[in-house]
Amino acid sequence: MNELKSGEVVTLTVLEEQGSRYVLTNGDVDIPINVSEVDEPLAVGDRVEVFLYTGRRGDLQATAAIPAVRQGEYGWARVLRVTREGAYTDIGTSREILVRAEDLPVIQELWPQTGDHLYITLRVDRNGEFFGRLITEEKVNDLYEGAFEDMHNKNVLARPYRLLPVGSFLLGVEQPYRVFVHNSEMQAEPRLGQDISVRIIDVKEDGSLNGSLLPRKHERLSDDAEQIFTYLQGVGGKMPFGDKSAPEEIQEMFGMSKGAFKRALGTLMKAGKIRQQDGWTEII
Repeated sequence: MNELKSGEVVTLTVLEEQGSRYVLTNGDVDIPINVSEVDEPLAVGDRVEVFLYTGRRGDLQATAAIPAVRQGEYGWARVLRVTREGAYTDIGTSREILVRAEDLPVIQELWPQTGDHLYITLRVDRNGEFFGRLITEEKVNDLYEGAFEDMHNKNVLARPYRLLPVGSFLLGVEQPYRVFVHNSEMQAEPRLGQDISVRIIDVKEDGSLNGSLLPRKHERLSDDAEQIFTYLQGVGGKMPFGDKSAPEEIQEMFGMSKGAFKRALGTLMKAGKIRQQDGWTEII
């Protein structure tokens, strides 16, 4: 007898049509599939590739939406929603796949948000129900590609797959580069699965990478510039202070000298963040 199991991708034959569903078979077992689960109408005798899952009543059902992430394979799964149970993800089929809360970071602020992506594999429990498991470090070592020296100081789009007190491990989105970012190279710890542009600061002998989430020196704003820009953001992006403002007004409002204020404005204008016009300073 050819046994069929939840989580498998198999090719079956259309046995008959029953109203709003088809009946598929492998010769021994018959599996229903709703018309809404196929891309185009089927005819008796057609062969169709399907993904098997357990329905609400515990019976085996099928869908023609084949998942991009399967058992024994790993891939990016987009986060659809997050609850106390964990993160529900989309792997390309009609079933949402839960990555359970116990597999997510202890600090809930570091959990993924809707639209983030987790690197997972598909697992099936004893009842045929699906759940997702995050990739392990052992599997990453098998999958990641070595990088080249010419990647130094380049930016790579990556997503954190493992968060530790010492730093964050990321995987490249377009290429499976493995990047480690020490906590001294970040202003704040990223979320699991968050899209991040990471700057490569070192290429190891084994091809793994060290990265930084801090801006380059010429991109960094001074403390005074940060203070002024934060103030602008808090008042709607425009303020009645500029190069011509009185030193007393500047000292009272910002707690800095007029010279420091002008230097900070110059830094912000050079960075393309603000402009001055008619005695006002505004965010571009």
